[in-house]
Amino acid sequence: MAQTNINIRIDEDLKREFEGLCKDLGLTTTAAFTVFAKAAVRRQGIPFDVVRGAPNAETEAAFREVDAMKRDPSAGSTYTDVDVMMRELLS
Repeated sequence: MAQTNINIRIDEDLKREFEGLCKDLGLTTTAAFTVFAKAAVRRQGIPFDVVRGAPNAETEAAFREVDAMKRDPSAGSTYTDVDVMMRELLS
């Protein structure tokens, strides 16, 4: 199979960090990009989630709380009055 070149522009510090990571993984940067390209073609899309930032600690805690409540509904508070719920939430 014929080989070809791809030229990309990347931040110098990011390039240095990426090269260090690849080296630690026993890969060249070329091999790492090839792995990425093959995964993208196989998936027919970017092979990882492209998202806008990660949730903060408070949001992560809320996710854990909801997961716990799903497993054990008696673990959380229940309300029959929305006004009481809002007062508690805002306090």
